[in-house]
Amino acid sequence: MKEIYIVLTDTGSVLTTVIKRFTNDPYNHVSISFDSRLNTLYSFGRRQAHNPFIGGFVEESINAGTFKKFKNTTCMVLKLNVSIDEYELLKKQIDFFVDNMHKYNYNLLGLIGAAFNKRVPRKNAYFCSEFVADVLYKSNVKLWDVPPHRVKPHDFGSDDRLEVVFEGLLSEYKGPNNNLLTA
Repeated sequence: MKEIYIVLTDTGSVLTTVIKRFTNDPYNHVSISFDSRLNTLYSFGRRQAHNPFIGGFVEESINAGTFKKFKNTTCMVLKLNVSIDEYELLKKQIDFFVDNMHKYNYNLLGLIGAAFNKRVPRKNAYFCSEFVADVLYKSNVKLWDVPPHRVKPHDFGSDDRLEVVFEGLLSEYKGPNNNLLTA
């Protein structure tokens, strides 16, 4: 078995505050990572920390970009055990997005549609939870019986198959065993 990490976050930005008013959920962004140190997270979100409207596929860091700008970002770090085959499929999925990141945009219309349980498909566009759910689904990690566009960040945090390894300020994350992270 291999471990992957799902990271739920709330930066406290104006945009996330508006989203929280509609969802009433504590976290409104989700990313996926292959290492417990969370050196690199993958998601769909803002490409520039200062501009929430320019978005697409992003490689995030807990110490740079948006998370550095919003120092009081809260998070829930979840661990999921997957088979070696599922892990390799996930890596291939993510590598494809990394290699083609310039072709992908943020699916804002899809996010609005999801709020009303409507699918708004757009070619080469995702919102964060749709992306994470889709790469899991395409890697044979099927957590829910709903299509990826209906999965919300909250769904990850409320699934007993994912183990909560940390909850609090992202800047205070010390790894899955609460060990101090060193560079």
